[in-house]
Amino acid sequence: MDWEALCEFQQAIIGKDAVIVVSAAPIYGVKVIEAIQKAFTFFGKALTVDAENWMAHKGTANVMLNIFRHYKTPPEFIILSGDVHYSFVYDVTLRFRRNSPHITQFTCSGLKNAFPEKLIRNLDKLNRALYGPSSILNVFTRRRNMQVKPRKPSIGGGELLNGSAIGVLNISHNTSSVTCKALLSNGKEVEFPPDNDD
Repeated sequence: MDWEALCEFQQAIIGKDAVIVVSAAPIYGVKVIEAIQKAFTFFGKALTVDAENWMAHKGTANVMLNIFRHYKTPPEFIILSGDVHYSFVYDVTLRFRRNSPHITQFTCSGLKNAFPEKLIRNLDKLNRALYGPSSILNVFTRRRNMQVKPRKPSIGGGELLNGSAIGVLNISHNTSSVTCKALLSNGKEVEFPPDNDD
């Protein structure tokens, strides 16, 4: 979406109670993977790492983040995305704002093409070490005014779920509870339970 389309989008959602947005690529990506993509893009190799995330496009990313920060943004915001070969769920709130909207982003892998297992495990560990919710490095990112809390999948020890999957989203009647599950191609069902501290 270009700047004009994003402005039209913002006008369309003002005053709504809840919004579901479908985005091909994640709006809130895995920071360490985005940093690697940024480095490859700098050297003219964007296609090598499939650098199509929102944060790779500075102007568009800033407009989208400003939409989330706007005081008339709907209080409940759900983003459904994919275009990566792993799955994850983020709960996002604005820092330093009492009436922050609640943003849930569910990014689910496609039906084919899982990430190399060892590589995704290492990237997951590196991302948690460098860009965890309490990391000082978050001050240097565009989303520094937002708290991004990952939900841990019910299997595995990290935040990223590797494997081909279909995402299942259950929304409560008043949209206060969003349940995310991934149905893996091997028949397993994996939940992303919300943080009990919320």
